Amino acid sequence: MPTHPEPSLAPDQPTVDEDGGFTTTALGIEAWPDPLIDRLGHDPRSAYVERFWLGILGPSTVLLMRRLAHQLDAQPDGFTIDLIDTARSLGVGMRGGRQSPFMRTIDRVCRFGAARWQTPERLAVRRMLPPLTRHQLTRLTPSVQAEHQMWIDAHGPNDEAQRRHQRARHLAMSLLELGEDPESAEQQLHRWRFHPAVAHDAVRWAAERYAEAGSGVDGNATAPSGLIVGTAGLSGASGA
Repeated sequence: MPTHPEPSLAPDQPTVDEDGGFTTTALGIEAWPDPLIDRLGHDPRSAYVERFWLGILGPSTVLLMRRLAHQLDAQPDGFTIDLIDTARSLGVGMRGGRQSPFMRTIDRVCRFGAARWQTPERLAVRRMLPPLTRHQLTRLTPSVQAEHQMWIDAHGPNDEAQRRHQRARHLAMSLLELGEDPESAEQQLHRWRFHPAVAHDAVRWAAERYAEAGSGVDGNATAPSGLIVGTAGLSGASGA
């Protein structure tokens, strides 16, 4: 399995001067709406995130997302934080400019698809985290994986449309992990009679998660091999 270095921080993050200090410490925060994740996802303050996402994101990242979720509840149109004050309030350092512990915490939120830079002075943040992917689950201990399955069995979606969306996403992720390119994966979902809009969303979601998995902390990733997967062994995949 090839090893890749951890990606550098995004070029559109807050700019620094020649001494490595930020030209401004004010960062605007706004909500990043996603109708599907907002409906199927988990609040950063939920028991699901604390029990299952914490081991993936790390405590400082979860704590930051909870803080931002609280503030977005109070100010849904957006607000501004001070980078230094926020870092101190979370017990995270700001020394080191873009490579400081706090800025790397923000970078981690972005790499897992929970936020994205709009401009160097503005960050869009999701209000919900999606369910863990299969790849992410493998990073948890066997006991926590078993607990996650118990949670799914007890709290899984009871709406048929939600179940179809989740099944399409899981199948799309499996196809990418087996080597399908996104276009072929979407065509395969069409053959399994998923609605085109559901298939497109599923492949987009899976591609984003696949990319995140390839830029995780351990830096390990497996590139798609180009394998074309047929329907053998997946005959029950129909979205109908």
